[in-house]
Amino acid sequence: MPNKLKENLENNIFVYTSEVSPERGADLSKMKAAFDLLKNRVTAFNITDNQGANMKMSSLAGAIYIKQLGGEPIFQQTCRDRNRMALESDLLGAAAFGVRNILTLTGDYISFGDHKHAKAVYDIDSVNLIEIIKGLNSGFDMNGNKLNGATDFYIGAAVNPESVPLEPQLIKFEKKIKAGCDFFQTQAIFDIDKFGRFYDFYKNYKDIKIIAGIYILKSGKTARFMNKSIPGIYITEHVINELENAANPVKKGIEIAASIAKELKPLVHGIHIMAFGIEDKITYFLDEFEKFK
Repeated sequence: MPNKLKENLENNIFVYTSEVSPERGADLSKMKAAFDLLKNRVTAFNITDNQGANMKMSSLAGAIYIKQLGGEPIFQQTCRDRNRMALESDLLGAAAFGVRNILTLTGDYISFGDHKHAKAVYDIDSVNLIEIIKGLNSGFDMNGNKLNGATDFYIGAAVNPESVPLEPQLIKFEKKIKAGCDFFQTQAIFDIDKFGRFYDFYKNYKDIKIIAGIYILKSGKTARFMNKSIPGIYITEHVINELENAANPVKKGIEIAASIAKELKPLVHGIHIMAFGIEDKITYFLDEFEKFK
């Protein structure tokens, strides 16, 4: 089957991606409900990997399940929970079941999550993981052993254009490109001016595809909590005030997200939509955003 995400990005067709978070348990019904809601609106689905260092069903299992439903998964892999051998092993398993998109992540620190006594691995980082995947695509493991069947992954990574200071992010961004990354999904964008500074650097690498992160906020309280608790998130006071003064904060959050996405659209190749706790509102966001076409 064709890789729709890769084909669309390489042909400059604007893409939509969104997240499906596996459950803390073996029940797949919520994953299926999320997929059914968005399957006709979204190009590909990120399957989160113990997001926020909270234990959930594996991203590998979730990616295979979405594939079986007829969707296009983006298999997320964090380096936090597995050593290099386990990462390679899971990648081969994903490839065997036709999963072809991968998002490489170093992973949130254990201290942020629900298993604070777990031992983080971090045997390698996301740059090393990209290099490993390039090797698997060439038919060899990281020790140079020939594989019985090469992989064919379209390799993604994360970047935070609003990082303060920005320079370390740019250094890592460049390293990931040199390691063999094909596309990036950004962390949530709330400040167009900050994204502009990142974009000035990115213009040197226009063959690399950028999918901008768009987060639908449901309240000012949520926004303040994210600023305080989630590394790399910077929600402006102006946005928070708009939410706090709105008669319907969720509706206002959808409008704000659509407005940001509209401004970003000429600069990027797609948007990655996040709406924790209000995933059912993503279709309303898409309707609002598509009014700008």
